[in-house]
Amino acid sequence: MPWFPDFAGAAELARRQRRAAGQADPVGQYLNALSHSDTHALEDVWPGQVVVYDPRAGEVSGHRQLHAFIRRNVSWLAGLHARTEPVASTVAGGRAVVELLAYVTEDGQEMAWPLAVVAESPDDSSVVFRTYCSQWPVLGHREIRPPILDAAPVQAGDVVGRYLSAEAAGDADAIVSLFTPDGYFREPLGFHETHRGPGELRAFYHRMFSAGGGLGLEPCCLTDDGVRCAVESNFVRWGRHDLPPQAGIAVYERSPDGRLAAVRAYQDVTPPAASASGSGTWRTRPE
Repeated sequence: MPWFPDFAGAAELARRQRRAAGQADPVGQYLNALSHSDTHALEDVWPGQVVVYDPRAGEVSGHRQLHAFIRRNVSWLAGLHARTEPVASTVAGGRAVVELLAYVTEDGQEMAWPLAVVAESPDDSSVVFRTYCSQWPVLGHREIRPPILDAAPVQAGDVVGRYLSAEAAGDADAIVSLFTPDGYFREPLGFHETHRGPGELRAFYHRMFSAGGGLGLEPCCLTDDGVRCAVESNFVRWGRHDLPPQAGIAVYERSPDGRLAAVRAYQDVTPPAASASGSGTWRTRPE
């Protein structure tokens, strides 16, 4: 019997290989779609449901909404001359959390805009993307971000759990003691709002807690690879002030000795005004 190439089998094998490669890097597939205005590769990898939770667009679900969302974003990002640079990736429990810096240009000035993208697959053919950031660098103001996830009984252990407990209690000194000598906290606005070392950290946390106490967060989802722990939460209280529940994420990076090397926050929560006594302030915009 003459031999004929198995074109159908080869095509199916190639399709499976493309899907496997895309599923191994879902955020990369998503960013590629945003960069090139092409949803085909994304939909080939995830032929089921693709859902996006975006700070500007809200919930995007279904192929028609996805196509329109990608087109709008490509045009918007092109106007900002945006380019992205990876910072870190945390993969565990079927989720990937990728931290990025998007460099955007406005009025001839380039600025670094921190973002975090979470990819989660509820099944083999579907994917959900959740993007977290402050919109101040591109809009000039903050936007209230409604919750994406429900509160869940997740428990962070070791240094991350101790940090969250001290943050809830408003204990600045306890938090500072958890960092390495060159550890830092980076605010959502970027590098110009990075506080490094015991002195800067102590001053930063004292300002943060000057509104009458710690932060009230409802943890929703935890992604921990042993080095970095990403906690998606809803902010509900700042000091004495109740907040409309707002979505955010923070990534806690451990040092080899088990302390905190870095904490990077991605959210758009508006801080309360300075305490009535005037004993402290909290910057709400870059200077």
